[in-house]
Amino acid sequence: MMLILTVETTFDVRFHRKRKTMSKRETSQIANSVVVCEAGCILEALENRIGSEGLMVPLDLGARGSCHIGGNVATNAGGLRLMRYGGLHGNVLGLEVVLANGSVVDCLSTLRKDNVGYDVKQLFIGSEGTLGVITKVALQCVARSSSVNLAFLGCVSFEFVYKTLRLARNMLGEIISAFEMMDCESLKTVQRNLKLRSPIEPITRFPFYVLMETSGSNQKHDEEKISAFVESAMEDGCVGDGGLYSQTAQMRSLWELREGIPAAALKDGYVFKYDLSLPPESLYDIVCDLRSRLDGADSLVKGFGHIGDGNIHIIVSTPNYDPEVHALLEPYVFEWVSRNKGSISAEHGVGQLKRNYVHFCRSNETIQLMQGIKMHFDPRGILNPYKVLSPAK
Repeated sequence: MMLILTVETTFDVRFHRKRKTMSKRETSQIANSVVVCEAGCILEALENRIGSEGLMVPLDLGARGSCHIGGNVATNAGGLRLMRYGGLHGNVLGLEVVLANGSVVDCLSTLRKDNVGYDVKQLFIGSEGTLGVITKVALQCVARSSSVNLAFLGCVSFEFVYKTLRLARNMLGEIISAFEMMDCESLKTVQRNLKLRSPIEPITRFPFYVLMETSGSNQKHDEEKISAFVESAMEDGCVGDGGLYSQTAQMRSLWELREGIPAAALKDGYVFKYDLSLPPESLYDIVCDLRSRLDGADSLVKGFGHIGDGNIHIIVSTPNYDPEVHALLEPYVFEWVSRNKGSISAEHGVGQLKRNYVHFCRSNETIQLMQGIKMHFDPRGILNPYKVLSPAK
């Protein structure tokens, strides 16, 4: 027997200077763990609704309470669960998209295996609305874990953070779901500006902290595994101190520390933000380099992110916008990433601010191909203009 879930969504969309409100009821095939929803569905609302059926969305973001599924897909959002469940290129099964000429492309398949011709929907995932407007999404969901545990760990160097990650992959492979790193400067900012407390005090005891999550189906089994992991990490010297947490309130407080970093940094003044992918073992080198480069400037450099995915977020705070600091940062950051075989946009997209730097991680031939795709779908350049690509010369 197939269970049917009804999801109500409302989405305001402006397209071709017309505004209409889409509010309709969508059915989702729960028997196949697939949800079909309007693009304007709020991530947290969808998560709460399908949670009653023992499912969850394979995507989780700090902005879950305000972000739309359509926007998540259009920007190919990564988030906290990518390490366990993969990205949206694999979890989106189908899309409905409105093209620049007004035609509707129906690729709204709910099949996990469908190998007929080109996988057209992939073009729109991560295109940032420059090729079409996503109106519906078919998303495969995953079973909600009945056993969730967190470990909060202090490490004396980033080398030990990386060693802890490798040990976690070896010992917790089937249940590890997130592995987040925060440097001491990030946690000091959260403590100072949001008045949140760290379970390890004082914060300055360690230069790096790890927040690691496991998700499984057997609490006793999972607790035994994560306890053995932490004990081994301490014996190896990778971890200097730490604790295990399984109560909901405790875990929520720990996630607030990690997710509160961007908001806390805004209270320090103006922020320059970078979302980078780099080889995991050298992920933090760029933070050290920037601190040396900005030595003497009135700035704070913070590094944190999804270390399990090779993704680091860097925030440089100044009391006010400082053009000299800006000149020291760009294009230096993008050149540094290019030399080290990384990506200038791990999960936040290109938008307008990075479009002139795409050549640092894409070849001329690739850029020309992307410009050709844009011209085919949107010859008049009316869809999210001036984003992602510079105009073809």
